Amino acid sequence: MRFISSAAAVIAALLLGACTAPDAHPPGTDFTRDFPPISAAEAGWSAPDLAAAQDWSQQINSTAVLVIQHDRLVAAWGDTVKRTELASVRKSFLSALIGIAVAERKLRLDSSLAELGIDDNPPALTDAEQQATVRMLLEARSGVYHAALYETPGMAARRPPRGSHPPGSFWYYNNWDFNALGTIYEQAAGTGIYDALDRLIAQPIGMQDYRPEDGQYFYGAASIHRAYPIRMSARDLARFALLYLHHGVWHGRQVVPADWIETSTRTYSTTEPSEPGYGMLWWTAGARSVLPPGSYFAWGAGGQFAFVIPAYDMVVVSRVDRDQHFPDPPLRDLTKLLRLIFKAGGLGAA
Repeated sequence: MRFISSAAAVIAALLLGACTAPDAHPPGTDFTRDFPPISAAEAGWSAPDLAAAQDWSQQINSTAVLVIQHDRLVAAWGDTVKRTELASVRKSFLSALIGIAVAERKLRLDSSLAELGIDDNPPALTDAEQQATVRMLLEARSGVYHAALYETPGMAARRPPRGSHPPGSFWYYNNWDFNALGTIYEQAAGTGIYDALDRLIAQPIGMQDYRPEDGQYFYGAASIHRAYPIRMSARDLARFALLYLHHGVWHGRQVVPADWIETSTRTYSTTEPSEPGYGMLWWTAGARSVLPPGSYFAWGAGGQFAFVIPAYDMVVVSRVDRDQHFPDPPLRDLTKLLRLIFKAGGLGAA
């Protein structure tokens, strides 16, 4: 389906398609009531340029895209309703849950692994490794290079040697940190990640498709710390991104603490100027990014993206259905998609 400027009714049909499905999460609302579709002409966007963005998204195998600006649904195409694998986007959800736990004084960012009783299979963590704090794990700077579950062969190959960097001194995108944080959260909160996500985030913001059963823990011999994959629809992911755009407030309720959102989406680690930075389980716009300053995003393997762009009061979600086994698109392909979307909206220098 090609997007056209008069496609508001088509967008509504796409987003409403599964609202009444027997296994859908009881919504209490629907996406197009919260974020009404608006035509390109009404929004001041270019319909031909949006069509070009859609064409490019199909070339890079995006299976669902949503563009929301000023709380109006500017564009949507693909299957926005199917629950598909989030991959590492799951980590940004855990960041939100940890922020809630910190606000409730169930967890302290400066608690060390030793204080929390966190260890792993032999070879166990050293005394030095156990000095890593929750904050360091959130920033992917723990210095703990124990084998981890649910990591790609490339991640395993790039893992530094054990003991090569003191805790807090070096950034490495480390599934051990992220999985251990899942253990730490569940221990502190006294509940599982999937149920907490449902109760504390999905229900308050009216997710229409997510159910706790959409998460299935991943176990293995390499580590005692489980991974926590999640399946979610594009429209539910867009709600989460919009929650962050609105400083954690949904219909007047503070769902995620505003100060946590500000803290966790700040850049703590940088690589090259043209590459993204890293916050606390969120990626941030690099110095030469097409994204304006202050933007941040959740990023998962296989083409899972949720961009939060405060400067434009906008959220962009692009998903690839990993059940279809498409190749992992490089970040530059998503950068081009963003440029085309920004061009359609007359935004920035795109």
